[in-house]
Amino acid sequence: MTRITNYELFEVPPRWLFLRIETSDGIVGWGEPVVEGRSHSVRAAVEELMETYLLGEDPSRIEDHWQTMYRGGFYRGGPILMSAIAGIDQALWDIKGKQFDAPVYELLGGPVRDRVRVYQWVGGDRPAAVGEAAAEKVDAGFTALKMNATPEIRRVDNPSAVADAVDRLRTVREAVGPEVDIGVDFHGRVTKPMAKRLAKALEPHEPFFIEEPVLPEHNDALPDIAAQTSTPIATGERMYSRWDYKHVFEDQSVDIIQPDLSHAGGITEVKKIAAMAEAYDAAMAPHCPLGPLALASCLQVDAVAPNALIQEQSLDIHYNESNDVLDYLEDPSVFDYDDGYVDLPDGPGLGVDIDIDYVRERAEIDVDWHNPVWRHDDGGVAEW
Repeated sequence: MTRITNYELFEVPPRWLFLRIETSDGIVGWGEPVVEGRSHSVRAAVEELMETYLLGEDPSRIEDHWQTMYRGGFYRGGPILMSAIAGIDQALWDIKGKQFDAPVYELLGGPVRDRVRVYQWVGGDRPAAVGEAAAEKVDAGFTALKMNATPEIRRVDNPSAVADAVDRLRTVREAVGPEVDIGVDFHGRVTKPMAKRLAKALEPHEPFFIEEPVLPEHNDALPDIAAQTSTPIATGERMYSRWDYKHVFEDQSVDIIQPDLSHAGGITEVKKIAAMAEAYDAAMAPHCPLGPLALASCLQVDAVAPNALIQEQSLDIHYNESNDVLDYLEDPSVFDYDDGYVDLPDGPGLGVDIDIDYVRERAEIDVDWHNPVWRHDDGGVAEW
């Protein structure tokens, strides 16, 4: 019987953590377990799970391993543990696909689409020069974009802050026209009263969606915000399991869910979340400002989820200052974008081949990425 015999973790620029799992028959599986800015914590959680539960076990029992990693500990859930489970789960599916010489999506029931629509970020953390950047991305073939709505914003801000956000969206809409979709990310920076004002003010320029209008701990405010606008509401990048999503499905306040394949329990869990969303007529657009293994995992679930709408990807995103998504791949063409779509990867497992020599080289660099801490004019901490 095949057994898990070894694992390695590689922290690599710009802010990613890769997991490599080896089996007794020589198959290698890769995953991407990371929380941006908390990679050391996730590394420790992966090591604990591998040493406690998985070394010496049969890699093929993925669901059982998921249940054991999640339910085997008295304390469960949260970003660190669920991200550790996510990366391990991705690697186990990569191994299983390679054992059967098939993409993971073939083992999940087969694809319901041939390609997946993707969107491109513009404008940076404090959105600027968005019109010019948007036009460039559309000229490059993208048909959907996403931008931050605001820089830091006060709990109840002045009319100018709202007008500035409207002007930025208007500039992008005028630059790209009505046939390009523009997602607007509130990034959890915005309080409930400002989210209501912004949602209504931005609506004339027809955003594709407004994302994370409030922090997930305030999801109870989403029905009130949704009542102010016809713009679809999206959220979920900081929700880590099907149980976290229960209430937004039940109150039907969210139109697009955004689970992250490296945070929300991996392929096993996100497929279940997608099925729950389908029952409530909610679409899925997985969160993925991460690396190639996270993106490849997203595409496996996008392939089989009928309600998958569009896929985030991080090529040229403002966080990728030293390395980018394609750098770690032996064959970067697997993520070639054509008219705003990417074809499903057809290789076995996750469908990507990692350049192990380059990974080892880059892992020698001291990577210690943390998101900035923003402050308001009065010195108080602002949401980033």
